[in-house]
Amino acid sequence: MFRSLYNRFRHLIHELGKFGVVGGTAFVIDTAVYSALLAADFETTFAKIIATVISATCAFIGNRFWTWRDRPRSALHREYVLYFTFNLIGLGITLAVLGFSHYVLGSIWPVFQTDLADLISAQIVGNALATIFRFWTYRRFVFAAADNPSA
Repeated sequence: MFRSLYNRFRHLIHELGKFGVVGGTAFVIDTAVYSALLAADFETTFAKIIATVISATCAFIGNRFWTWRDRPRSALHREYVLYFTFNLIGLGITLAVLGFSHYVLGSIWPVFQTDLADLISAQIVGNALATIFRFWTYRRFVFAAADNPSA
């Protein structure tokens, strides 16, 4: 039974694994840059924007040339524009979580305005929600399979 399930979803499992490796690497880059910028007294949302742009650029390269390398390529500018459009939406998801935690909850409980609370809300909660959105949109629209009519 498990072998049958594995065989049925093998391609998706491998795709998710590659996406996870690329995403994990981007997460480390994002967290390192974000932490460094917070330590340098950058404003929290501005620091998150800079960190996301740097890590998303690295992730684009990994996803295009490894995760979905077997997919037909469309024009690089098309993929790039779609990729960064969906990353902007993903960044919006992350910033919404960070903003709610830092500014709304932080106005009630100051502990939510600490660097640690910002790291947890942005890097764990916000990125988790944004990653689900990103995987679906990259797979469906950016690096679409040949038989995907919406590509």
